[in-house]
Amino acid sequence: MVKSIFSHLYMPRRNKLTKFSEILSFPNVVENYDPEDSVLFIDMDREIELKGKWKKDFFKNDNKLVVELACGRGEYTIALGRENPDVNFIGVDIKGARIWKGAKQALTENLTNIGFLRCKIEMIEKFFAQGEIDEIWITFPDPFPAKENRRLTAHRFLDSYKRITSANAIVHLKTDDEPLYEWSIKSLADYNADMIYHSSNIYFSPLAYKELSYKTYYEILNLGRGKTIKYIRFSLKEA
Repeated sequence: MVKSIFSHLYMPRRNKLTKFSEILSFPNVVENYDPEDSVLFIDMDREIELKGKWKKDFFKNDNKLVVELACGRGEYTIALGRENPDVNFIGVDIKGARIWKGAKQALTENLTNIGFLRCKIEMIEKFFAQGEIDEIWITFPDPFPAKENRRLTAHRFLDSYKRITSANAIVHLKTDDEPLYEWSIKSLADYNADMIYHSSNIYFSPLAYKELSYKTYYEILNLGRGKTIKYIRFSLKEA
């Protein structure tokens, strides 16, 4: 009995360590091991410089580059990548055990237009050049109820997005958190962002955009709990 209980408690940690070990060898995952250093690694221990070179050196093409921030398990990145094979997608998250699922799925399905970057989102400018990203998705991020400056629609993050995105790049926020949604609308207005569209309940009427139909695990879970899904579509700079 003791052994059985111990095995049950140990299993999640062991699974996590297995995923951390396996993800190191994934060819579609690039990692930053030290937040104090901007070095990226691929194939376990090979340093790689990708700032300004993601399209040419990582994807081997010149297609549009879309980044999903706080991608979690990568469900949105995978869904978008499947539907848009001629667009490059990168899911960004700090949690390696979460990224593992999306990266593994992309490899299994041979989705060569999908990659993952494991790093802190605060470091995003260290890994992408000015104007390099063509579109950003922020899907169900941590709302940080007590830490406004850590919300991904805080001005310090908007400053970063503005620098690393191309002219007229679209940024999307999809969330089930009402306070984050309302706060983000005010933050964007104060920032003089171009608010293209927003809805406090995207499923109340026919979807405004097809790509909103993709659902993550947590979205399905929270819809079942009666939560509504909110969405903001905006741009930070003109051509």
